[in-house]
Amino acid sequence: MGRARKGRDISGWLVVDKPAGMTSTAVVNKVRWALAAKKAGHAGTLDPEATGVLAIAIGEATKTVPYVTDALKCYRFTVRLGSATNTDDAEGEVIATSEARPSDDEIKEALNGFVGEIMQVPPQFSAVKINGERAYKRARDGETMEIAARPLWVEELTMVSRPDADHVTLEMVCGKGGYVRSIARDLGETLGCLGHVRELRRTWSGPFEAEDGVTIEDVDALAKSPELDEKLLPVEAGLTDLPEAKCTDEGATRLRNGNPGMVIAPGLEYGEECWASHEGRAVAVGRFKAGEVWPDRVFR
Repeated sequence: MGRARKGRDISGWLVVDKPAGMTSTAVVNKVRWALAAKKAGHAGTLDPEATGVLAIAIGEATKTVPYVTDALKCYRFTVRLGSATNTDDAEGEVIATSEARPSDDEIKEALNGFVGEIMQVPPQFSAVKINGERAYKRARDGETMEIAARPLWVEELTMVSRPDADHVTLEMVCGKGGYVRSIARDLGETLGCLGHVRELRRTWSGPFEAEDGVTIEDVDALAKSPELDEKLLPVEAGLTDLPEAKCTDEGATRLRNGNPGMVIAPGLEYGEECWASHEGRAVAVGRFKAGEVWPDRVFR
């Protein structure tokens, strides 16, 4: 029999404006401790030196993580032109340099090739698994790996500013699994000048925005207090990209027991994924079929 997990049965989303120099896992652990929560997880890793939205799911909200992870995200980042590093960011060692510097128009033209469905090779220092081992672990041992390209949907990639000849600030809206460091690397290669990420900030992720996030200092100052509990957003905040179906009283009871339940859902198509609500609270996520939701996930 497994050991009972310690902590409170508390659920919701806490949006943290992650500082540079802290891993995503460390932020999750800090939040879980501060809320004395049984269970916590995040919706999309940020590199340690990156800042911005890190959405932390608490308790039952962890069941909605895939819907936030799959949502579009926005990154604002500065590319250092003229040098490549082994990590594709400023934390790594410079492995090549170039005196070439593109014009603003050349940069804008090149960005067009990175919009839509693109194929992207993750950085050598990344969490992708190669033969069961994280790439960054093998890269730290000096190994250079062949990492397969994978698809990424890029909704937008625009130039925000050109502070000087050596730097350009860009903004990208993309889907799940994007590596901003790869965009910087590949853009530099396309322009013939090389490049790596100097600064990176995730400004929003799905329904969550950095400007609404709490700081790590806030989490520390309000730890184990009702004031921090009040910062939690409801579980339903992670479901905004799914259509809502409203349960009947009987339907809610059946869904809570893991059975198909009757809903009122004008406009939903057969087989469409949705979330079922009762009196404004999430009951389940599932598929709409002939007036009922067939649950895949049920909320306590």
